[in-house]
Amino acid sequence: MVIFLLMTTAVLPGVVAFADEATDAEATDADDGKKRNFRASPFIVPGYTPELGFLLAAGGLFSFSTDPGNESLNRSNFNVMVGYSTTGSITAYSLWKTYWLEDRLRVNLDLWLKDMPDNYWGVGYENGRYTQEGDQTTAYQRLWWQINPQLLYEVYNDLFLGMNLDFNQTVLSDMSPGVESDPQIEEFGTRNYNGGAGIILLHDSRDMPENAYTGWYLSGSATFYGSYLGSSNDYQIFEADYRQYQQIVRPGSTLAWQLYSRIGTGSVPYAEVTQMGNPWDLRGYYWGRFRDRTGLFALVEYRFKFMQNRPNRLRPEEGRKESRHGFVTWAGLGWIGNNLGDLRGHRLPNIGFGYRFELQPRLNVRVDFGWGVDSSGIYFNFTEAF
Repeated sequence: MVIFLLMTTAVLPGVVAFADEATDAEATDADDGKKRNFRASPFIVPGYTPELGFLLAAGGLFSFSTDPGNESLNRSNFNVMVGYSTTGSITAYSLWKTYWLEDRLRVNLDLWLKDMPDNYWGVGYENGRYTQEGDQTTAYQRLWWQINPQLLYEVYNDLFLGMNLDFNQTVLSDMSPGVESDPQIEEFGTRNYNGGAGIILLHDSRDMPENAYTGWYLSGSATFYGSYLGSSNDYQIFEADYRQYQQIVRPGSTLAWQLYSRIGTGSVPYAEVTQMGNPWDLRGYYWGRFRDRTGLFALVEYRFKFMQNRPNRLRPEEGRKESRHGFVTWAGLGWIGNNLGDLRGHRLPNIGFGYRFELQPRLNVRVDFGWGVDSSGIYFNFTEAF
């Protein structure tokens, strides 16, 4: 962590300066009546996660409006990240959130690619908790990709109905004896392609989905994987996600909480069971160490933006306003098991804190420090965790 902080101290001032210059340029353009619709915030930063080790990542946050004349419409945005780590891992992803037809239509897209030395402890809480990590027990090479588009249409006030497509593949190689002899590997093999389609129903009254101050979100989805899309396995994934946001005293001081569950039925392969510990849930755990057919977690997070001590030099009439800097702190608890009745006692506690910098209006870059059971991690990412 000390090394990471030293590297961040050296890099972040340049990122902040670049972002400040970009904002000043946008303000000048606005004064001249030439405000730009497309905004780009590129950068290069260091990072660290339990599964990747230390890494150097390049990417950016980009946003635009599908209707520039409608100031009440949320800005569509996407991020791009490519990273290389000290373990030899290559990771690339791009996450898209776009808003069309006055937010009656939403089109989202997740793209992922990972080629990395990894560890596999097996399926089940006990395997994740007690299997000894090592070259002879858990080590292997993983190649994984995913294409996951979503299409949502508003059928009533804040109520959306849509469809979900998911195509992914996991390929294992260079397996240690412990991985080769795992029952799940023997059952499902080392090459798994999965294709599925499903339905989504959600209510979303958040004032801004990427960084909500107020409102609530409730979604349910069912995705069915099978041979009709060329899938190697026939199974089903059911998800439920509840989030709520409450402003405290002023905008930028927000209490947020989330309750999420994911349940798999049928022949769910080891790579597609529920996995805890990613940058959007229990930050601090090795992503994939704890996995099983059923997962549940609850998170409470406090988010705070500082206030500027002096007016904006380009707009002195605006007076004191929110700073672009802030912090968060959170606490959470997760459970993992074969089914809902198997969750008791399989607890995964989680705490952490993070730094926020507003690259673009209400669109943050985040650095999170999280801790779990015998595990910790540092995460660099775009927008909020939920």
